[in-house]
Amino acid sequence: MTEGTPIRVVVVDDHAMLREGIRSVLAAPLFDVVGEASSGVEAVQVAERLRPDVVVLDISMPGGSGLHAVPTLLERVPGVHILMLSVHEDLEYILESVRAGAHGYLRKDSSPAELRTAVQTVHRGEAYFSPQVATQLAQAVRGGVTSEPAAKAPRATDVLTAREREILVHIAQGKTNREIGAELGISTRTVEAHRDSLMRKLGIRTVAGLTRLAIEQKLL
Repeated sequence: MTEGTPIRVVVVDDHAMLREGIRSVLAAPLFDVVGEASSGVEAVQVAERLRPDVVVLDISMPGGSGLHAVPTLLERVPGVHILMLSVHEDLEYILESVRAGAHGYLRKDSSPAELRTAVQTVHRGEAYFSPQVATQLAQAVRGGVTSEPAAKAPRATDVLTAREREILVHIAQGKTNREIGAELGISTRTVEAHRDSLMRKLGIRTVAGLTRLAIEQKLL
């Protein structure tokens, strides 16, 4: 996108009134809401057709959740940036969004100014989290989340996207890139890219090391 060109946005939420509200907030000349969708499945279809810069994506919707749509969006629309929009502040929702590959997480009660800032920030390739969400993440990194018995300190694999964790499991099972691609319905080259990415993130370059980690993290 050249300087001065509006950020192309697709808004995804199952409530038409909320989509209309977001459309009014993300107005010209800085933004251009090029499309809308009401489910995760529809979001993928619309984004594939319109190729937006940013998808503002509700985390929980009937007919295909936003959370499950994130890996597919990243795979089918290269270069897209995803901002999750949610009423939930639960740590698990936040971590799952990060694991899936979302670039930001914004509460639905955020101000219009914060929404505009968040879209601009993720469009630049930077992460954006609401202040409350950022506090939750900071506590998790420090291992200080103790309010809920089920809360867990982040694992080494939390830095991986959902697709990268899926491929890690297949690698640990001894499958080749070609076999993994055939099973997941993606190209061998795409598998190689995900494999390189997860190795870089984990700092592990051998299959033995990846297998050991998968066992330690109880992924197998």
